[in-house]
Amino acid sequence: MGPRIGSVGEEPQMPDHDAKAALGAEDTTGHGANPEPQDKRPSLFHNIKFFLLCHSLLQLAQLMISGYLKSSISTVEKRFGLSSQISGLLASFNEVGNTTLIVFVSYFGSRVHRPRFIGCGAILVALAGLLMSLPHFISDPYRYEGASPESALQDAEDSLCVPTTTGPAFASTPSNSSCSSRAETKHLTVVAIMFVAQTLLGVGGVPIQPFGISYIDDFAHQSNSPLYLGVLFAITMMGPGLAYGLGGLMLRLYVDIDRMPPGGISLTSKDPRWVGAWWLGFLIAASAVALAATPYFFFPREMPKEKHELRFRRRGLAVAASPSNNDEDLPREQSPGEVPEKREGLAQMAPDLTVVQFIKVFPRVLLRTLRHPIFLLVVLSQVCMSCTVAGMATFLPKFLERQFSITASYANMLIGCLSIPSAILGVVVGGVLVKRLRLGPRHSTVLCLLGALFCLLFSLPLFFMGCSTHRIADVTDRLGAPPGLELYPSCKEVCACPSGDFNPTCDTSTRVEYLTPCHAGCTARVTKVDPDKDQVYYTNCSCVAGGGHVLAGSCDSACGHLLLPYMLLTSVAAALASLTHTPSFMLILRGVKKEDKSLAVGIQFMLLRVLAWMPSPVIHGSAIDTTCVHWAQSCGRGAVCRYYDLDLLRNRFIGLQFFFKSGCLICFVLIWAILRQQDQKEDAPENSPTPALLQQASETKKKTQESRV
Repeated sequence: MGPRIGSVGEEPQMPDHDAKAALGAEDTTGHGANPEPQDKRPSLFHNIKFFLLCHSLLQLAQLMISGYLKSSISTVEKRFGLSSQISGLLASFNEVGNTTLIVFVSYFGSRVHRPRFIGCGAILVALAGLLMSLPHFISDPYRYEGASPESALQDAEDSLCVPTTTGPAFASTPSNSSCSSRAETKHLTVVAIMFVAQTLLGVGGVPIQPFGISYIDDFAHQSNSPLYLGVLFAITMMGPGLAYGLGGLMLRLYVDIDRMPPGGISLTSKDPRWVGAWWLGFLIAASAVALAATPYFFFPREMPKEKHELRFRRRGLAVAASPSNNDEDLPREQSPGEVPEKREGLAQMAPDLTVVQFIKVFPRVLLRTLRHPIFLLVVLSQVCMSCTVAGMATFLPKFLERQFSITASYANMLIGCLSIPSAILGVVVGGVLVKRLRLGPRHSTVLCLLGALFCLLFSLPLFFMGCSTHRIADVTDRLGAPPGLELYPSCKEVCACPSGDFNPTCDTSTRVEYLTPCHAGCTARVTKVDPDKDQVYYTNCSCVAGGGHVLAGSCDSACGHLLLPYMLLTSVAAALASLTHTPSFMLILRGVKKEDKSLAVGIQFMLLRVLAWMPSPVIHGSAIDTTCVHWAQSCGRGAVCRYYDLDLLRNRFIGLQFFFKSGCLICFVLIWAILRQQDQKEDAPENSPTPALLQQASETKKKTQESRV
């Protein structure tokens, strides 16, 4: 999604009649210069509308595969023992390859066969998706904590309290074996493969959007091009929503669905040890990208420019025509003198420069563009807003899982059905307001300022919508939790519980959670058969008052009723933030020199990637890691966090969002102040001569009176 980049802003390099003549000669090979066979020959691949359909589907699939990792980030962490900082770095590596190449798209834009480059980039994206799923196939089957090596159904018995002295020695054996050099090498290999795949995913996506948009803009009718691009953006924006929806479906399936143990598994999707089939979504999305890439190898390098305006668009323009609109359109259509003028700038002359010349001239244009205060402040505001979006897109599913004790699948469904559509609605409404109200730069800034302000206000209640961490034996009691966990201080001393096991149980009467049934002193297991699902209880628990029972699984959140209000407020804030997208982009287009527009947009996207999309997931992941109170250990290192301080997690995660949104608001306030000052200076020449004219008039009147005397 987004505005045109690089060569997108380039106008056709020939007048229309020359272009049509040249294109007609190329596309009527074997028929001479007669254009009639061209019109009679039916070919989908010479139809810009068919290209629009293919490109919409391709960008939809591309955004689905690039956004899918964010929907399954917590699952990947559990599967491979990653911290949030590492998983955030993994998510941001998608931008590394993209950033290094995106600026040069403006140089190569009109020199290459754009459809074929788009197809090659899409094939690379599909291969990167397949590479992302490779770690599943080269890794050993997933063995969750507490599971028996012989059968997954025996995990409950292995976690029970066994009053022997051989327990710790037995527990240490698999731990030592898991720390072999071979296991560590395989772990590093898996992580390296995912980082390489994310980098290739960014490289493959470089030519897709800018080349596709410029191709549509070059060969669509001048009046149809904005409509086509609007359709393209509208369809493309559904990609992230589909990514979260796909994640919601795939994470309901067990990770090793292709190699299930003979006895099956005893986990449910609500168990904190559950890992969904994260890899299956990459296979599906990669197949969709490969299928959408196929037609691009059959499109011509150049096709005949669309001759006719769409009938319904022409009828609508006839009804809504106004003198101001006609004045805006006439210079573009009827002033051939503009073509040489547009070619004066570097952005339009880029195709005429060599690579060395382009590299030498680019820094000068970059500095000139960055000196423009409006451009710099608009980009900074977009950086702040993009930091917010990148952090939420990557870690909001995990935040919802932890804060409200819901499954990863349900968290993705909520985001895909509420937050993403709200953001799309905000972008559309912002564009409609700019067009219908014909907002100038100053009024566009006011619209952005109001959107950022109300987004900030709707984010304030989120600080208070959550609960504190419930009591966890041997975890929160060390952090100064209220007394009550030490009612039986020596209740589990005879159990010799393995320190690394994790099979949580919950005492529902006191809302105390234990790491394993052994930590609760339980010696027996009972399965209660219900019509809906089987419920597992552990009985004869010496750490529970009266030697009662505990329920398998983590304790549910006491704030589950706040989940939907939280999502509604988040969705409204997302819509208000998205409201600033179109007007802020118009500020860039109207704020820089005409000859610098194309490269200014390219520079804008480069800065957004470098300053927002790359560091923001790492910043949010690091902040989340600082709230962890219990790490799972793997070979002496913290692998994945099992428990967080929920109050601290909420304050730091939402606090980061609030910080970036405040920065966006401050930038828009400064832009409004600068534009207001500029307007006053523009009015000054009209008003400043007034005293001189009055003085001159008074002197003339005085002389006239004297002459009369």
